[in-house]
Amino acid sequence: MDPIAPTDPAADTARFIDCNGFRLHYRRLGDGPRLLLLLHGSFLSLRSWRAVMAPLAEAGYTVVAFDRPAFGASSKPLPGADGQPGYSAHDQSTLIAALIPALGFERAVLVGNSTGGTLALMTALEHPERVEALALVDAMILSGYATSEIPGFVKPLMRALTPFFSWLMGRLIARLYDKAIRAFWYRPERLDPEVLAAFRADMMQGPWPRAFWELFLATRKLGLEPRLAGVTPPTLVVTGAHDQTVKVAESERIAAAIPGARLEVIADSGHLPHEESPQAFVATLTDFLQTLPEH
Repeated sequence: MDPIAPTDPAADTARFIDCNGFRLHYRRLGDGPRLLLLLHGSFLSLRSWRAVMAPLAEAGYTVVAFDRPAFGASSKPLPGADGQPGYSAHDQSTLIAALIPALGFERAVLVGNSTGGTLALMTALEHPERVEALALVDAMILSGYATSEIPGFVKPLMRALTPFFSWLMGRLIARLYDKAIRAFWYRPERLDPEVLAAFRADMMQGPWPRAFWELFLATRKLGLEPRLAGVTPPTLVVTGAHDQTVKVAESERIAAAIPGARLEVIADSGHLPHEESPQAFVATLTDFLQTLPEH
Protein backbone atom coordinates (compact mmCIF):
# COMPACT_ATOMS: atom_id res chain seq x y z
CA MET A 1 0.00 0.00 0.00
CA ASP A 2 1.29 3.47 -0.91
CA PRO A 3 1.59 6.02 1.89
CA ILE A 4 -1.16 8.64 1.79
CA ALA A 5 0.03 12.20 2.34
CA PRO A 6 -1.91 13.77 5.24
CA THR A 7 -1.10 17.26 4.02
CA ASP A 8 -0.66 18.93 0.68
CA PRO A 9 3.00 19.03 -0.45
CA ALA A 10 2.03 21.77 -2.90
CA ALA A 11 0.66 24.01 -0.16
CA ASP A 12 2.67 27.08 -1.07
CA THR A 13 1.24 30.57 -1.24
CA ALA A 14 -2.20 30.50 -2.84
CA ARG A 15 -2.34 31.87 -6.37
CA PHE A 16 -5.28 33.28 -8.30
CA ILE A 17 -5.77 34.00 -11.97
CA ASP A 18 -8.69 35.67 -13.76
CA CYS A 19 -10.01 33.69 -16.70
CA ASN A 20 -13.35 33.72 -18.56
CA GLY A 21 -15.28 35.38 -15.76
CA PHE A 22 -13.83 33.31 -12.92
CA ARG A 23 -11.10 34.06 -10.42
CA LEU A 24 -9.45 30.65 -10.27
CA HIS A 25 -7.54 29.39 -7.27
CA TYR A 26 -4.59 27.29 -8.39
CA ARG A 27 -1.24 25.86 -7.37
CA ARG A 28 1.78 25.48 -9.58
CA LEU A 29 4.91 23.37 -9.11
CA GLY A 30 7.90 22.75 -11.35
CA ASP A 31 9.25 24.59 -14.35
CA GLY A 32 9.46 21.95 -17.06
CA PRO A 33 8.69 22.62 -20.73
CA ARG A 34 5.52 20.48 -20.68
CA LEU A 35 2.40 21.56 -18.76
CA LEU A 36 0.34 18.99 -16.88
CA LEU A 37 -3.04 20.52 -16.05
CA LEU A 38 -4.83 18.49 -13.36
CA LEU A 39 -8.65 18.52 -13.26
CA HIS A 40 -10.28 17.20 -10.09
CA GLY A 41 -13.66 15.49 -9.80
CA SER A 42 -16.92 16.78 -8.36
CA PHE A 43 -17.18 17.58 -4.63
CA LEU A 44 -13.38 17.73 -4.40
CA SER A 45 -10.75 20.44 -4.97
CA LEU A 46 -7.17 20.80 -6.14
CA ARG A 47 -6.30 19.06 -2.85
CA SER A 48 -7.21 15.81 -4.62
CA TRP A 49 -3.81 15.96 -6.37
CA ARG A 50 -1.84 16.59 -3.13
CA ALA A 51 0.16 13.34 -3.26
CA VAL A 52 1.20 13.48 -6.93
CA MET A 53 1.97 17.14 -7.71
CA ALA A 54 5.44 17.23 -6.21
CA PRO A 55 6.58 13.87 -7.71
CA LEU A 56 5.36 14.94 -11.15
CA ALA A 57 7.15 18.28 -10.83
CA GLU A 58 10.32 16.49 -9.73
CA ALA A 59 10.02 14.34 -12.87
CA GLY A 60 10.54 17.50 -14.94
CA TYR A 61 7.06 18.87 -15.61
CA THR A 62 5.23 22.09 -14.86
CA VAL A 63 2.24 20.91 -12.83
CA VAL A 64 -0.86 23.03 -12.25
CA ALA A 65 -4.03 22.09 -10.37
CA PHE A 66 -6.94 24.46 -9.91
CA ASP A 67 -10.29 24.52 -8.16
CA ARG A 68 -12.91 23.97 -10.84
CA PRO A 69 -15.93 26.30 -11.01
CA ALA A 70 -18.36 25.73 -8.09
CA PHE A 71 -15.61 24.09 -6.01
CA GLY A 72 -12.84 25.11 -3.65
CA ALA A 73 -11.60 28.68 -3.33
CA SER A 74 -12.27 29.71 -6.93
CA SER A 75 -14.88 32.44 -7.32
CA LYS A 76 -18.52 31.44 -7.57
CA PRO A 77 -20.26 34.00 -9.79
CA LEU A 78 -24.05 33.91 -9.83
CA PRO A 79 -26.38 34.73 -12.71
CA GLY A 80 -26.93 38.37 -13.44
CA ALA A 81 -28.01 40.35 -16.47
CA ASP A 82 -25.79 38.19 -18.68
CA GLY A 83 -27.46 34.96 -17.54
CA GLN A 84 -25.57 31.72 -16.95
CA PRO A 85 -22.10 32.38 -15.50
CA GLY A 86 -20.27 29.55 -17.24
CA TYR A 87 -20.94 26.35 -15.28
CA SER A 88 -21.95 24.19 -18.25
CA ALA A 89 -19.56 21.51 -19.48
CA HIS A 90 -19.10 23.44 -22.73
CA ASP A 91 -18.23 26.64 -20.84
CA GLN A 92 -15.84 24.80 -18.56
CA SER A 93 -14.01 23.23 -21.51
CA THR A 94 -13.70 26.70 -23.03
CA LEU A 95 -12.35 27.93 -19.70
CA ILE A 96 -9.71 25.18 -19.66
CA ALA A 97 -8.67 26.04 -23.21
CA ALA A 98 -8.30 29.71 -22.24
CA LEU A 99 -6.41 28.91 -19.04
CA ILE A 100 -3.59 27.10 -20.86
CA PRO A 101 -2.19 30.19 -22.68
CA ALA A 102 -2.93 32.30 -19.59
CA LEU A 103 -0.44 30.04 -17.78
CA GLY A 104 2.15 30.66 -20.50
CA PHE A 105 1.79 27.51 -22.60
CA GLU A 106 0.46 26.73 -26.06
CA ARG A 107 -0.75 23.24 -25.17
CA ALA A 108 -1.13 21.02 -22.13
CA VAL A 109 -1.46 17.42 -21.11
CA LEU A 110 -4.88 17.27 -19.47
CA VAL A 111 -5.13 14.85 -16.56
CA GLY A 112 -8.77 14.59 -15.52
CA ASN A 113 -10.40 12.49 -12.82
CA SER A 114 -14.12 11.63 -12.82
CA THR A 115 -16.03 14.71 -14.07
CA GLY A 116 -12.64 16.35 -14.56
CA GLY A 117 -12.04 13.60 -17.11
CA THR A 118 -15.32 14.51 -18.81
CA LEU A 119 -14.09 18.08 -19.20
CA ALA A 120 -10.62 16.99 -20.33
CA LEU A 121 -12.17 14.94 -23.12
CA MET A 122 -14.52 17.76 -24.14
CA THR A 123 -11.61 20.18 -24.30
CA ALA A 124 -9.71 17.79 -26.57
CA LEU A 125 -12.74 17.49 -28.84
CA GLU A 126 -13.65 21.18 -28.95
CA HIS A 127 -10.18 22.77 -28.63
CA PRO A 128 -7.72 20.17 -29.98
CA GLU A 129 -5.09 22.83 -30.66
CA ARG A 130 -4.71 23.27 -26.88
CA VAL A 131 -4.39 19.59 -25.94
CA GLU A 132 -1.12 17.71 -26.35
CA ALA A 133 -2.30 14.50 -24.69
CA LEU A 134 -5.01 13.15 -22.40
CA ALA A 135 -4.98 11.09 -19.23
CA LEU A 136 -8.55 10.09 -18.38
CA VAL A 137 -8.64 8.83 -14.80
CA ASP A 138 -11.86 6.96 -13.94
CA ALA A 139 -13.48 9.45 -16.28
CA MET A 140 -17.26 9.95 -16.19
CA ILE A 141 -17.93 9.79 -19.93
CA LEU A 142 -20.44 6.98 -20.42
CA SER A 143 -22.52 7.53 -17.29
CA GLY A 144 -23.44 10.03 -14.59
CA TYR A 145 -22.57 13.66 -15.27
CA ALA A 146 -22.01 13.16 -19.00
CA THR A 147 -25.38 11.46 -19.54
CA SER A 148 -27.66 13.42 -17.18
CA GLU A 149 -30.08 16.19 -18.05
CA ILE A 150 -32.97 17.99 -16.39
CA PRO A 151 -36.13 17.70 -18.53
CA GLY A 152 -36.77 20.97 -20.33
CA PHE A 153 -40.34 21.34 -19.08
CA VAL A 154 -39.19 21.11 -15.45
CA LYS A 155 -36.29 23.54 -15.63
CA PRO A 156 -38.29 26.82 -15.57
CA LEU A 157 -39.99 25.74 -12.35
CA MET A 158 -36.68 24.69 -10.81
CA ARG A 159 -35.12 27.99 -11.85
CA ALA A 160 -38.05 29.91 -10.35
CA LEU A 161 -37.62 28.05 -7.06
CA THR A 162 -33.83 28.45 -7.01
CA PRO A 163 -33.60 29.84 -3.44
CA PHE A 164 -35.41 26.83 -2.01
CA PHE A 165 -33.72 24.17 -4.15
CA SER A 166 -30.20 25.55 -3.68
CA TRP A 167 -30.80 25.65 0.10
CA LEU A 168 -32.11 22.07 0.04
CA MET A 169 -29.22 20.81 -2.08
CA GLY A 170 -26.74 22.49 0.26
CA ARG A 171 -28.33 20.81 3.27
CA LEU A 172 -28.28 17.39 1.60
CA ILE A 173 -24.65 17.69 0.46
CA ALA A 174 -23.53 18.86 3.90
CA ARG A 175 -25.31 15.92 5.53
CA LEU A 176 -24.05 13.24 3.12
CA TYR A 177 -20.66 14.70 2.21
CA ASP A 178 -18.34 12.53 4.31
CA LYS A 179 -20.09 9.30 3.33
CA ALA A 180 -20.00 10.23 -0.35
CA ILE A 181 -16.28 11.00 -0.36
CA ARG A 182 -15.42 7.81 1.50
CA ALA A 183 -17.37 5.85 -1.12
CA PHE A 184 -14.83 6.96 -3.74
CA TRP A 185 -12.17 4.93 -1.92
CA TYR A 186 -11.61 1.18 -2.17
CA ARG A 187 -10.38 1.19 1.42
CA PRO A 188 -11.96 4.27 3.02
CA GLU A 189 -10.05 3.71 6.27
CA ARG A 190 -7.00 5.04 4.41
CA LEU A 191 -8.55 8.48 4.06
CA ASP A 192 -7.10 10.62 6.83
CA PRO A 193 -9.93 12.30 8.80
CA GLU A 194 -8.00 15.57 8.67
CA VAL A 195 -7.88 15.39 4.87
CA LEU A 196 -11.60 14.65 4.71
CA ALA A 197 -12.29 17.64 6.96
CA ALA A 198 -10.10 19.78 4.70
CA PHE A 199 -12.04 18.66 1.62
CA ARG A 200 -15.28 19.57 3.36
CA ALA A 201 -13.90 23.02 4.19
CA ASP A 202 -12.70 23.42 0.59
CA MET A 203 -16.16 22.60 -0.73
CA MET A 204 -18.18 24.77 1.60
CA GLN A 205 -16.79 28.22 0.84
CA GLY A 206 -18.74 31.30 -0.15
CA PRO A 207 -22.12 30.84 -1.86
CA TRP A 208 -21.32 27.21 -2.61
CA PRO A 209 -24.89 25.79 -2.48
CA ARG A 210 -26.06 28.31 -5.08
CA ALA A 211 -22.99 27.79 -7.27
CA PHE A 212 -23.42 24.02 -7.18
CA TRP A 213 -27.11 24.48 -8.00
CA GLU A 214 -26.12 26.52 -11.06
CA LEU A 215 -23.74 23.75 -12.12
CA PHE A 216 -26.55 21.22 -11.63
CA LEU A 217 -28.99 23.26 -13.72
CA ALA A 218 -26.38 23.53 -16.49
CA THR A 219 -25.98 19.74 -16.79
CA ARG A 220 -26.66 18.38 -20.28
CA LYS A 221 -26.47 15.04 -22.04
CA LEU A 222 -23.12 15.40 -23.78
CA GLY A 223 -23.32 12.52 -26.26
CA LEU A 224 -19.61 11.77 -25.96
CA GLU A 225 -19.51 8.07 -26.82
CA PRO A 226 -20.05 8.52 -30.60
CA ARG A 227 -17.31 11.17 -30.60
CA LEU A 228 -14.61 9.02 -29.00
CA ALA A 229 -13.39 7.77 -32.39
CA GLY A 230 -12.55 11.39 -33.24
CA VAL A 231 -10.17 11.93 -30.31
CA THR A 232 -6.77 12.75 -31.81
CA PRO A 233 -4.33 13.42 -28.92
CA PRO A 234 -2.43 10.45 -27.46
CA THR A 235 -4.62 9.10 -24.67
CA LEU A 236 -4.05 7.18 -21.46
CA VAL A 237 -7.10 5.69 -19.76
CA VAL A 238 -6.57 4.88 -16.08
CA THR A 239 -8.98 3.09 -13.77
CA GLY A 240 -8.86 1.92 -10.21
CA ALA A 241 -9.43 -1.83 -10.14
CA HIS A 242 -12.20 -1.47 -7.57
CA ASP A 243 -13.95 1.69 -8.75
CA GLN A 244 -17.66 1.51 -7.92
CA THR A 245 -18.47 4.97 -9.31
CA VAL A 246 -17.18 4.45 -12.86
CA LYS A 247 -16.89 0.70 -13.34
CA VAL A 248 -13.76 -0.76 -14.92
CA ALA A 249 -15.85 -1.95 -17.86
CA GLU A 250 -16.68 1.67 -18.70
CA SER A 251 -13.03 2.64 -18.81
CA GLU A 252 -12.35 -0.40 -20.97
CA ARG A 253 -15.04 0.76 -23.43
CA ILE A 254 -13.56 4.24 -23.53
CA ALA A 255 -10.05 2.93 -24.21
CA ALA A 256 -11.33 0.59 -26.93
CA ALA A 257 -13.18 3.44 -28.67
CA ILE A 258 -10.35 6.02 -28.71
CA PRO A 259 -7.83 5.32 -31.48
CA GLY A 260 -4.52 4.12 -30.03
CA ALA A 261 -5.56 4.66 -26.41
CA ARG A 262 -3.66 2.85 -23.70
CA LEU A 263 -5.52 1.32 -20.75
CA GLU A 264 -3.95 0.91 -17.30
CA VAL A 265 -5.65 -0.62 -14.26
CA ILE A 266 -4.25 0.40 -10.88
CA ALA A 267 -4.68 -2.32 -8.30
CA ASP A 268 -5.88 -1.76 -4.75
CA SER A 269 -7.67 1.48 -5.69
CA GLY A 270 -11.15 2.82 -6.18
CA HIS A 271 -12.36 5.96 -7.96
CA LEU A 272 -9.36 8.06 -6.90
CA PRO A 273 -6.20 6.07 -7.73
CA HIS A 274 -4.07 9.23 -7.61
CA GLU A 275 -5.09 9.57 -3.95
CA GLU A 276 -5.25 5.93 -2.91
CA SER A 277 -2.19 4.63 -4.81
CA PRO A 278 -0.18 7.76 -5.65
CA GLN A 279 3.14 6.03 -6.31
CA ALA A 280 1.57 3.60 -8.79
CA PHE A 281 -0.34 6.46 -10.39
CA VAL A 282 2.76 8.62 -10.86
CA ALA A 283 4.66 5.67 -12.32
CA THR A 284 1.82 4.94 -14.75
CA LEU A 285 1.44 8.56 -15.85
CA THR A 286 5.15 9.30 -16.23
CA ASP A 287 5.64 6.10 -18.25
CA PHE A 288 2.93 7.32 -20.64
CA LEU A 289 4.37 10.84 -20.78
CA GLN A 290 7.76 9.45 -21.80
CA THR A 291 6.16 8.08 -24.98
CA LEU A 292 5.22 11.60 -26.13
CA PRO A 293 7.47 13.45 -28.61
CA GLU A 294 10.19 15.60 -27.09
CA HIS A 295 9.45 19.33 -26.76
